[in-house]
Amino acid sequence: MRTALTGLAGIKSQIQVSRTGTPAHSRLRAPQIVPAILPLNQIIAGDCITALQNLPAASVDLVFADPPYNLQLEGSLSRPDQSHVDAVDDDWDKFASFGEYDAFTKAWLSAAYRIMKPEATLFVIGSYHNIFRVGAILQDLGFWILNDIVWRKANPMPNFRGRRFTNAHETLIWASKGPSARNYTFNYEALKSGNEDCQMRSDWFFPLCTGAERLKDASGAKTHPTQKPEALLGRILLATTRPGDVVVDPFFGTGTTGAVAKRLGRHFIGAERDSAYIAAAKLRIAAVEPLSAEALTLAPTKRSEPRVAFASLIEAGLIQPGTQLTDEKRRHKALVRADGTLALGDIIGSIHKIGALAQGLPACNGWTFWHEEAKGSLHPIDEKRAQMRSAMRTAAE
Repeated sequence: MRTALTGLAGIKSQIQVSRTGTPAHSRLRAPQIVPAILPLNQIIAGDCITALQNLPAASVDLVFADPPYNLQLEGSLSRPDQSHVDAVDDDWDKFASFGEYDAFTKAWLSAAYRIMKPEATLFVIGSYHNIFRVGAILQDLGFWILNDIVWRKANPMPNFRGRRFTNAHETLIWASKGPSARNYTFNYEALKSGNEDCQMRSDWFFPLCTGAERLKDASGAKTHPTQKPEALLGRILLATTRPGDVVVDPFFGTGTTGAVAKRLGRHFIGAERDSAYIAAAKLRIAAVEPLSAEALTLAPTKRSEPRVAFASLIEAGLIQPGTQLTDEKRRHKALVRADGTLALGDIIGSIHKIGALAQGLPACNGWTFWHEEAKGSLHPIDEKRAQMRSAMRTAAE
C-alpha cells in the first residue's frame, strides 16, 4: 500500500420502537453529487502527485494515505537463527535525506489538500520513522489534526536487533482541512453502538495482515511487504464516510482501500506506479462482493432525527395527562400536565427543568431521566419519543 504512488394523533402506545438508521439516500441527507470526470473505482497508473494534480479540486470526501515510511534500513535483517527477515527494502521506501523526504511529503499532501472537499478529512499512517515529520508538515500546510490514533498490533514483528523495544504499533493522524471545518463526517452513534455503547477510543487493536487475507505471488512470497489489514480500513471508512462517498488512496499498493470501499458501498480512486501491485489489486477488488444496502444502512444521528416536543407525545396519545413520572430509582415523582409541562409540587416546568430541579443540578436530560411505569416495570420516556420519530418517518414515505 505504500508505493509512491398526518394524523399522528391516532398513534397507539403499542407502536414498536424502530431505529432503522438513515439510509444512504435518505431525505435527511441529499444524495452525493459526484463529478462525472472523476475516475471512480479505477487505479491510476503512475506517480501519485501527478495523479492527484489531475483530479478536480474539492471533489473527494476522504483521503487515506499509507506513504513510504523512509525506514532507513542499513543492510538486511536476520533472525537469531540467521534466517532472512522479509523487511521493507524496496526502492520506493528509500530517500537520500530527510530533506528529500520532507519535500516529497509536502508535495503529495499539498496535492491531497486541493482535491478534498471543505468537509473532507484525511488519514495518514506511519511509524516513528516518519509520522512526526508528516504531522509537522500537515500543520504547516493548514491541516487541523482531529486525532492521533494508535494501531496496536496483536502480533508485531519482533525487534531482531534486540537493542530497542519491539515496535508494536503504528500511528494514524486524522485531520480536517482547517480549524474552522465543522461538518466533516464522523459516524459517532454507529461507532458507539458497535462498541458496547461506549465511545470508540483512539487506540485500536488489530492483528497484522496474515493468513488468507495476505496476498502472495506464485512462489509463496508476499506480494507487498506492508499490506494493511482490511479491518483497519473498514473501521476508518465506517467511521468517517457514508455510502456513496469518494475515497482517494494515493499509495494504493495491492488495493486494500479499494477492496474495503467496494464492500462498503463507497467509491475509490487509487494511484499506484508498480504494475505488479496494480495487477494484484485489480484481481483482488474484482472478487469482492458488495454488501447489501440494508447492511450498509447508517445508524441515526441525533442531528438527523426529527425534533419531537414532549407535548407532541401527549397530543398523539402516547403519554396521558395526569401520568406520574419517576426516575429510575423512584426517588422523585412529577405529574404530566396537559400542556406538556411537568409539575413537581408547586413547581411547573419542562421535563428537563423539572428533572434538574429534582436532583439539584444545573441541567438534566429529561428524556432519559424521567420514566413511566407499565406492567410493573419502568421505561424511559425516550422510548415514546423513538416511537413518535418512527411514525413520523413512516408517514413521510
